[in-house]
Amino acid sequence: MKTKFTFACLLLSVFLYAQKEFNPGNLTAISKGDQDSYSRKQDTRNTAATANYDVKWYRCFWNIDPNIDSISGNITTLFQPVSADIDTLDFDLNQALVVDSVIYHNNQVEWNHSSDLLAVRFPSALSHLAVDSVTVYYHGVPPENGFGSFVQGTHSGAPVIWTLSEPYGASDWWPCKNGLTDKADSLDVFIRTSPAYKAASNGLLVSSVMQGPEIVYHWKHRYPIATYLVCLGVTNYAVYNHQVPFGGESLNVVNYVYPEDSASAVGPTSLVVRMIQVYDSLFGIYPFQREKYGHAQFGWGGGMENQTMTFVTSFDFELLAHELGHQWFGDKVTCGSWSDIWLNEGFATYLSGLCYEFILPSFWERFRQARIKSIISKPDGSVFCTDTTSIARIFDTRLSYAKGAMILHQLRWVIGDSAFFTGLRSYLDDASLSYGFARTENLKSHLESSSRQDLTWYFNDWYTGQGFPTYQVNWSQTNDTVAFTVSQTRSDPSVSFFEMSIPLKFKNQTRDTLIRFSNSFSGQAFTVMIPFTVDSVIFDPDYQLITGNHAFTDVGEHPINNTFQVFPNPGTDQINFRFTGPVPRGQNRICIYDHSGRKMAEFLMNPGETGMTLDAGKYIPGLYLYLVKEDGTQFGGKFMIAR
Repeated sequence: MKTKFTFACLLLSVFLYAQKEFNPGNLTAISKGDQDSYSRKQDTRNTAATANYDVKWYRCFWNIDPNIDSISGNITTLFQPVSADIDTLDFDLNQALVVDSVIYHNNQVEWNHSSDLLAVRFPSALSHLAVDSVTVYYHGVPPENGFGSFVQGTHSGAPVIWTLSEPYGASDWWPCKNGLTDKADSLDVFIRTSPAYKAASNGLLVSSVMQGPEIVYHWKHRYPIATYLVCLGVTNYAVYNHQVPFGGESLNVVNYVYPEDSASAVGPTSLVVRMIQVYDSLFGIYPFQREKYGHAQFGWGGGMENQTMTFVTSFDFELLAHELGHQWFGDKVTCGSWSDIWLNEGFATYLSGLCYEFILPSFWERFRQARIKSIISKPDGSVFCTDTTSIARIFDTRLSYAKGAMILHQLRWVIGDSAFFTGLRSYLDDASLSYGFARTENLKSHLESSSRQDLTWYFNDWYTGQGFPTYQVNWSQTNDTVAFTVSQTRSDPSVSFFEMSIPLKFKNQTRDTLIRFSNSFSGQAFTVMIPFTVDSVIFDPDYQLITGNHAFTDVGEHPINNTFQVFPNPGTDQINFRFTGPVPRGQNRICIYDHSGRKMAEFLMNPGETGMTLDAGKYIPGLYLYLVKEDGTQFGGKFMIAR
């Protein structure tokens, strides 16, 4: 009965969401929250100072009173020197925080805290073959960075403290190693606070023990974790769970929600069960299956994909799907450079689209349509982030999110579902990338292997290249043969031509057919057999491709002068131009122009001649125009050369 009830509730939640209108602005809200919060935490400092050691484990003990904007505690770091012996260990730590002492092997050691670096000096050099540890005791008020890394506030009169550390904000509130080069192998978080509050963090809650008048929550995480994904939230949370069945096992989805929102949150968060099942079927089992997935409510717009414990401000369908998607793309495999931020944000955006495809399919086409509309709103811009000093550029809605998502969908169209999803699973499971860092070249390699194609052309056009194509399709039909020419213009000169497999729908009021053509140059001509009379042609009717607004022209034979004919039209080797009635007196001329209006040839007809024959083999396939000049008058039309 419990299973049936849960399933019925899930169906009801889906139904209720299906009544809501898809909001194309959801993505802007997600990325805008990212930009505004991250912009106050940019750190362009050279991280070479912390590159000489590998973090194995953090043990974090924090004292938190959500009524007071401060933090105190101690951090034990288990580390191993890299490649060479060291006598100094550097941590990233904001200058606003106060170091009380540094303990090494039960003894205090010397340290220096300046320029947001804490340098710990050991009595003697440490071997790079040995694993060792050091503990830093500290306290202070984390710096105010607007809605910064460590925030104290209220909700409905209740105090709350929460963190948001991407990209370099962790060192605003604890001594750590920032950057995208090293993940701690595991993590233990202890949070001491009043028993009136609950504390949310990464991993599993393994204990909550009273110590005098206070309670200590112990969260244990046994997966590699990037520093910016470590989190805490403390307030009077209401807590409830969902269960995700996986064969004979289940995953616990823990929800830490403000009490005033707990009743309305249950329905939306229950949909995460179905989302996890969708992602599991496409990308492999939830990456942190031995522990949990969870939500903790916080006070900033949008969300943050803290590992195993996403922080969200609300419970919008697309926001929940986006942040959950990060657990695979962003947390399990993390971008190895902010120039490759699309490996986090483009993927999470696309995975939210997949939730529409598999859970709320009525919104799936509208999702793609809205993303394309955003991309083509400006003519330039690449998915590759060329300016990592600009937070607005890193977290650009149009490029890192929307275009990142749609170049994935477009690539799925190019190589097919099987190769696409096989390549993504291989990328996630690659032992050199899994629970580590990746670059775009790593993704490309796996997709090339699964598709057995060289995808250099695609990534050159769509990842580093800027802009998008717009198409002009000119077509005509003779009996069952439809001939057409596809011309392409580019919004940005960085790409000389976008090679693409393009879909065209040929239709009339009662029938239609969708056919796919490989377009390799502008002005390319095609013929296809259509067993019905076509009244219109539609380019990419299902919004598979990133393209601009297209133009279509029916260039079937509609002669201005009914006594003159062009046949066959379209033609391949020869095309005849003939008067079928009385031949005008005098010397007549026939001029041939390409589709841009450039004159290609001019032929003179002697008096009495009925016409001429064009050697079409000398011309490239495409749309042409002819102009007949006779006896002071002229008329013309269009014809096509096909192969």
